[in-house]
Amino acid sequence: MRAFRDWTALAAFCGLIFWLSAQESLPVKMHFEFQDKVQHALAYFVMEVCSWRAFRHRLAERRLLGLVSVAYCSLYGISDEWHQSFVPGREPGVGDWLADTLGAALAAGALYVAGHRSVLAWIAR
Repeated sequence: MRAFRDWTALAAFCGLIFWLSAQESLPVKMHFEFQDKVQHALAYFVMEVCSWRAFRHRLAERRLLGLVSVAYCSLYGISDEWHQSFVPGREPGVGDWLADTLGAALAAGALYVAGHRSVLAWIAR
């Protein structure tokens, strides 16, 4: 049941990103330069958490789990940028994809470290 819940959460979040990408414009006020990159990174940070939770039911080794889930998010980011090339008013960007991948990688690193019972023991290794 947990696996179903985790895969459903990942599918729902991917669907949300697809829907947001299909909008001609989003009503987001820009407060600082590169705000869109921060938003991309935050969205894919969340996607990575969903991806990690879903793939953990198939992959036991944590490093492999991190690599596979980040690769999934990065590939989804590529497909999302390609999808935006068909939406009027939107355009794909390598910078957006890099922000997506960075957000996913940061989440994977945080999840990897958080998975150790004692972070201090892990750091001391």
